[in-house]
Amino acid sequence: MAKVENKTSLIDRLAWNIIIPVALLALISLYCIYIAALGDPSHIGSPVKAVVMQALWYLISIVIVVIVMQFDADQLFKVAPIFFGIGIFLLIAVLFFYNRSVAADTGAKSWFKLGPVTFQPSEIMKPAFILMLARVVKDHNDKYGHTIKSDWLLLGKIVAWLAPVAILLKLQNDFGTMLVFIAIVGGVVLVSGISWKIIIPLYGIVIVGAIAVILMVVTPGGQAFLSHFFQAYQFERIKSWLNPSGAYQLWQSMKAIGSGQLFGNGFGKASVYVPVRGSDMVFSVIGENFGFVGCVALILIYLYLIIQMVKISFNTRNAFYSYISTGVIMMSLFHVFENIGMNIDLLPLTGIPLPFVSQGGSALVGNMIGIGLILSMKFHNRDYIFSTAGDF
Repeated sequence: MAKVENKTSLIDRLAWNIIIPVALLALISLYCIYIAALGDPSHIGSPVKAVVMQALWYLISIVIVVIVMQFDADQLFKVAPIFFGIGIFLLIAVLFFYNRSVAADTGAKSWFKLGPVTFQPSEIMKPAFILMLARVVKDHNDKYGHTIKSDWLLLGKIVAWLAPVAILLKLQNDFGTMLVFIAIVGGVVLVSGISWKIIIPLYGIVIVGAIAVILMVVTPGGQAFLSHFFQAYQFERIKSWLNPSGAYQLWQSMKAIGSGQLFGNGFGKASVYVPVRGSDMVFSVIGENFGFVGCVALILIYLYLIIQMVKISFNTRNAFYSYISTGVIMMSLFHVFENIGMNIDLLPLTGIPLPFVSQGGSALVGNMIGIGLILSMKFHNRDYIFSTAGDF
């Protein structure tokens, strides 16, 4: 990629339209975690300690973002296999050194425990996979262009790179995280240039398959067949989605959100007990404290952030960057949609956190790496001029 002299100041090269909404979400996160800890100190810890820990994770994440921003498109293209390899290594390692207590509670062998700190390597794998997927698509398109035959070949490559991640997540019993990777693949495939003659029937098959699985869950014969692929607790999550009154955590979340009505019960309210409120069910804090208006305001912040990501993606003249941004956008969209959806019984319960708001370090680091990749586009965008394909 040919470079031109960049005389833009450092301040102007920062994407403030990305930084500001993320900063707002950080403040919302600290507030929500504090309120969640007030209502459940035995699980989360003291409110001050919980907030301080999350603030420390934010500081660590900011350092990581600054580092990621220094990589331009050429460098990201070169290091993508290294990051992917590190992610695969961590996914393998956690199968042997997983947190036994978390596995006993959730059935998922997906968490490391280092002293008082737990860490989920699949969260780091998400941006690593996005980088590798973008490299695969860019490299393939440069070499083969687009024909029906080459498009099928590209799909085969994408599936081949997804396969080891899918297998390792299956061994960890982490189906919820696997859905995030499927969403990332779905988004990148849409912008990869693959013919719609392939995409339309393929996506149709996926949608029909998903509906079929849901219908099979509610029948004894279907459950018997699906038991070869899913765990018992995953069946229970589908059942609780269909009958929320029988699921305590979901029912309490809905009660908390409903109690806020239009404008909420006010600052610092935690009158409805919601299990795991600081992480998976953090949206219920917004609903209880600030009501429908507060929930809409939070969603609008996410919408603004996504729109700004899309704008930066359109402004870049680098195909590799555009594939990266699509992966990051799909990851963020799926997280927001699934987390809010499961809090209000629109979607089944999964362990998907609310980006930049839920308590936890690994999810925050993974999402902030994605932000770092988006910021890199603006930071280095003026360094590049359009040139012919294959110049990496």
